[in-house]
Amino acid sequence: MTDPHPRATAARAAKVARADAMGIDEAFIALLVDRFYARVRSDPLLGPIFEARIANWPAHLARMQDFWGSVLRGGGGFSGNPMLKHVAIPGIDRPEFEHWLGLFREVLDELATDPAAPDMIHGAARTIAESLLSGIHIHRDGRLPSRQEGPLHA
Repeated sequence: MTDPHPRATAARAAKVARADAMGIDEAFIALLVDRFYARVRSDPLLGPIFEARIANWPAHLARMQDFWGSVLRGGGGFSGNPMLKHVAIPGIDRPEFEHWLGLFREVLDELATDPAAPDMIHGAARTIAESLLSGIHIHRDGRLPSRQEGPLHA
């Protein structure tokens, strides 16, 4: 394996430094994932969706820690295809994603110690949710997202 390009190395170091400055370390990410998915599991809208698909919660939580660690701190800790998982869920659409984002924001606001962290993390979550929702519309529903639908609102 070749060494990464110096610009890539510098960009990752900057991302890690930014995350560290906001208190977004591995312990924060683990707490965020654990607390968020505890809330999801007890949620009347989202709980049944997840319970029907997650057989091994400890393994799922570990994967989500890897995923959010990769998103928020960079690096290659996560491998997988979230789009395929979400496209396969019948019936999920905008309301479920907006509700998911709302719960995620609640947990962020409870946990973050740096006032800039919730907005930064929630912005990343919104981008991911919008991408997944667009993929669902295209791949599962066979349609392009409508401009009238606009961005997610949570």
